[in-house]
Amino acid sequence: MIKKLDKTFIKFALVGIINTLVGTSIMYLSYNLLNFGYWLSSFLNYFLTSILSYFLNRNFTFKSKEKHAKAILKFAVNILICYALAYGVAKPITKFFLQGYSIQTQDNIAMAVGMVIFVLLNYLGQKLLVFRK
Repeated sequence: MIKKLDKTFIKFALVGIINTLVGTSIMYLSYNLLNFGYWLSSFLNYFLTSILSYFLNRNFTFKSKEKHAKAILKFAVNILICYALAYGVAKPITKFFLQGYSIQTQDNIAMAVGMVIFVLLNYLGQKLLVFRK
C-alpha cells in the first residue's frame, strides 16, 4: 500500500510540476498583464491545465483503463470541487492576514495559496474518486 502510494504520488508530483509551471504562467499573466481578475485568472489556469493533467494522470500516474466519458465526468467534478474549495478558502484567509496590502498583492498571494491547497485536494480526489481501482 505504501509503495503504491509513493509511486503514484511521485508521478502525480511530476505531472504537477508541469501543470504548475504552465498554470502559473497562465494565471499570473492573465491577472497581471491582461487584468482578468482573481476568479477568471485562477479559473483559466485550472480549466486549461486540467486537460493536460487528465491525460497525463490517466495514462502516466494512475494508468487507468476506465472508459473516458465516465472518468472525464468524475475528473471535471473533482476539479470543480477542488477549485471552489481551494480558491474560496485562499482569498479570505489571505485577505485577513494581508490587511493593509493592495488588492493586487492580496490576490497574487491568494492565487499561490490556492494552488497549494488545490494540489493537495486534487491528489486526494483523483486517487480516491477519479482513478480509483
